[in-house]
Amino acid sequence: MHQSLAKRHIEPLKLSSFQRILLTTDGTLTEILEAYLLEKIQLVKLSEKVVKITKYIPALDSDIGTQVIERKILLQGKISLNNFIYAESTIVPERLDIKLKDRLIKSQEPMGRVWLEHKLETFKEIIDSAIETAEDLSEFFNIAREDKMLSRTYRVFSNKKPIIMITEKFPESYFIKSF
Repeated sequence: MHQSLAKRHIEPLKLSSFQRILLTTDGTLTEILEAYLLEKIQLVKLSEKVVKITKYIPALDSDIGTQVIERKILLQGKISLNNFIYAESTIVPERLDIKLKDRLIKSQEPMGRVWLEHKLETFKEIIDSAIETAEDLSEFFNIAREDKMLSRTYRVFSNKKPIIMITEKFPESYFIKSF
């Protein structure tokens, strides 16, 4: 954990326990957030489009011209309507079961719940973590553009093939309560 965070200039000792969990877990964040916040989490789709990639994506082992689904979402408290996580996903639909692919596209459910519903066997590998300025994402979290965001990027494998790459971001000022 320390190496993966430190290489991106994120000092683990300056993070709260929960921030470290969010950045290093290989679990889905929805249930973890619900347990921490004591609030149901809902998905808000900001955009979803099918595109052909214009450059090789090593993390997905996908060549130029491969069709992918690019999706941007927020994980939001169902009662508070507070946005807690922003996520961008790149999905390789040709590597998914047709029912799972259709459910992901049509659903307003977080991916982790859809994976459970379809009993998708997955392996997750964290490939990056970062700290960066909020910029345009600031509007979703009611923070300043220059405020910092923490993030992790991971890829999801099924049947030994990378099927999804996800980057999840949240404000550095979130989840700082110590235990």
